[in-house]
Amino acid sequence: MASVLDWLLSFFRGLFSSKHLEICVVGLQSAGKTSLVNLLSSGQFSEEVVPTVGFNMRKVRNGNTTIKVWDIGGQPRYRTLWARYCSGVSAIVFVVDSSLPIGPTSHQAAPVPQQQAGAGDAAAAAPLVDPWVIAKEELHALLERPALAGIPLLVLATKNDVKGAATVEEVIRVM
Repeated sequence: MASVLDWLLSFFRGLFSSKHLEICVVGLQSAGKTSLVNLLSSGQFSEEVVPTVGFNMRKVRNGNTTIKVWDIGGQPRYRTLWARYCSGVSAIVFVVDSSLPIGPTSHQAAPVPQQQAGAGDAAAAAPLVDPWVIAKEELHALLERPALAGIPLLVLATKNDVKGAATVEEVIRVM
């Protein structure tokens, strides 16, 4: 884990000459954003993480570099906050869960929800949507924001130690 921490800190230091950086970590729920932030701030990894409600902010100090890290919740109700917190940062980290299966619909657009008259339960009314499709659409919607133009982006695939996780090539192709 220390090598991941060292690599990320070196990556951010190499991008900028400033000693004070600000990054925003976004991605769908349960992608591993908070685990990444915890790893950056403490050097420790834990699988027991409480979902982020709204946002968290941590300051990470390494040598003479200070990085303010914004960890923004990935649930649908918090995704509208992403652009606000990403505006003006030094870099954006978009986290995806590579352990999710890539299905035949992973390369398609999400279906438009349709009202189903008389549908008694919510599950029947809501189409199943591939999380890779949602992640791609959220990433592209974020990148289309004019206020975020020119901000460096790192797409970070987590959970690649899980059997059957997507490869780097698959993540690139799907995203």
